[in-house]
Amino acid sequence: MAADQNKGNPFSPLENKVMDALQSVIDPELGVDIVNLGLIYDVQVNSEQLCTITMTLTTMGCPISGFLNSQIIKHTLNVDGVKRCKLNLVWEPRWTPDMMTRYAKILLGIHN
Repeated sequence: MAADQNKGNPFSPLENKVMDALQSVIDPELGVDIVNLGLIYDVQVNSEQLCTITMTLTTMGCPISGFLNSQIIKHTLNVDGVKRCKLNLVWEPRWTPDMMTRYAKILLGIHN
């Protein structure tokens, strides 16, 4: 799991389950999941079972943003303990390939 961007408190067990579920959301253009791409900056589930996902996209105006949004919400709502999902799309910090996990870099043939 790539929670490298999480700057807040450590994830709860429920938030870890959401991160695990998000690994099933594949960016169709790159063929890598959004967690390993480093697109998920934070996950918070509150006492009312609302999951807020702070994330970014690889580029502004990403043509598959609608598809990704629907897949993120679908997979998040499949996690027991989550009743609602809110996406918080941010552009800071700006996404760069350095945010990808080693796994994603290997899949994409990026070698440092």
